[in-house]
Amino acid sequence: MKNSELSEKKWSKFLRRVRLFKFVPFTDFVLAAGSLATGNLHENSDFDVILGVRNGRVFTTRFFAVTFLGFLGVRRKKMTHGEEASDKICLSHFVTAKSYRLTPPYNDYWQNLYYNLVPVLGSDEKINDFFKANNWLKPERVYDQKAYKGNPFHLNPKDSLIRSLLEKALGGGFGDWLERRLKNLQIRRIERSLDVVEGYKPRVIYTDDELEFHPDTRRIEEMIKNKTIKVVKRA
Repeated sequence: MKNSELSEKKWSKFLRRVRLFKFVPFTDFVLAAGSLATGNLHENSDFDVILGVRNGRVFTTRFFAVTFLGFLGVRRKKMTHGEEASDKICLSHFVTAKSYRLTPPYNDYWQNLYYNLVPVLGSDEKINDFFKANNWLKPERVYDQKAYKGNPFHLNPKDSLIRSLLEKALGGGFGDWLERRLKNLQIRRIERSLDVVEGYKPRVIYTDDELEFHPDTRRIEEMIKNKTIKVVKRA
């Protein structure tokens, strides 16, 4: 299959699946990342996303994202590879306004990836704030709202009734309690997982402001060392 045909096929499937985030409470925006953003696609590529979420609700958002996507069988599980991971959404990075700026180092890999992130869903204001926070990018990435409104990758940001009801129910004291409970449960599972899987120079963060799961960065380091990063300028 030609690369253009593969890209069209992958994006079509991704956009159908990413609509599920309209039901996930406290999701401010969704950015397509990984091979979707950089164009380095192959048949078994998964769908990496960066999720912008509400302050104080990062563990709640992750819970609902994992639950909804897992129930429908479209979430990539941590140990899956190859065909089993193909076309599954990888929930590897959740950021709040306090953690929009990527944690260093700012090497060629992250420069290429972040410059080509594709906004597909969410608040224009929040997306703009995200790119402003990442002003380490050279040249600086500017979010062009008008350009993306006419882009086939940009979905209607209108919220669903389910999401609105969940946010109303979980926006107060009960939501604070649930966030603490989900935080404790998820951190225990994350730390057990880290004890089992020892990755190479992991980028793993789990705080109230950010969740990042890149347990093994060997491939990234090898790409930088061997200068095999395919640079594209989508924006």
